[in-house]
Amino acid sequence: MTRRQFAFFVAPSVLTMVLLMIVPLFASIWLGMHYITFRNVTAPQWVGLDNYIYMLNDLEFWGALRFTLLYILVTVPTHILLGLCVALLLDQVRSFRGVYIAGTLLPFIVTPVVGTLVFRQIFDRYGLYPYLLNNLFGINFNFFAPSNIALLVFLHAIWYITPFAVVTLFAGLQTVPEEPLEAALVDGANWFQRLWYVVLPHLRSLFIFIALVSIMDGYRVFDSIFVLTKQNPIYTEIRTLMYYNFQVAVQFQNLGRANAMSVLTVIGIFVILIPFLYMTYKQQMERR
Repeated sequence: MTRRQFAFFVAPSVLTMVLLMIVPLFASIWLGMHYITFRNVTAPQWVGLDNYIYMLNDLEFWGALRFTLLYILVTVPTHILLGLCVALLLDQVRSFRGVYIAGTLLPFIVTPVVGTLVFRQIFDRYGLYPYLLNNLFGINFNFFAPSNIALLVFLHAIWYITPFAVVTLFAGLQTVPEEPLEAALVDGANWFQRLWYVVLPHLRSLFIFIALVSIMDGYRVFDSIFVLTKQNPIYTEIRTLMYYNFQVAVQFQNLGRANAMSVLTVIGIFVILIPFLYMTYKQQMERR
């Protein structure tokens, strides 16, 4: 393939990436250097780096960042572990496997807002789970109390994103070679030893892939927070970066600061993902 042919095939993808990623990023950087509200959209006022400096000194921004990082630290390892357990169970099933996989995927394929609304109704004061807790165990637990809403947010996130890990790891289990497993079985290795020394190393790249995607999704989570909290001001601590970005842009009507916050968020995502990207690169180099 000549360079001209290569450029001909690659050009559409590169052009699409530039139009959808690079241009909006530089536009956000530029808009973040202006004071923009809904009243002066057509005539923004140049403020330089003031918006960026303001956001870096904004305690609510750092609070949203802390909750976002806590959201990622709680949900990502948990859903990967649960996904592995369910994938291992599905790998042992032979009858009606397709039915079980379809049931597992249901939370992931439902529209996020619709799924969150159903989830909210189930855990509402008169929902199914509070009713069962009260009538079976005598526990009167309010999931929507300010001290408990974070638990509900984490439960929803795990319920929603675990199917992604299940399907990915289940597909990986189908590619585990039989020879190492048979050799380990002949050597007297039990099920846990075969899992630890043969299966998990084979799935290592998938664990990194799931973690990368989940971290990026965790940084941009918005709809579940919006639906579960209903923008109630009593949930001041339950704010992710995207949710606070929405408040700055829509409620506070400061589009310049919202763009500056978006740029800072992109930089934060890149910094967080550097170790995972390095691990992926190192793993690819070892396979050569």
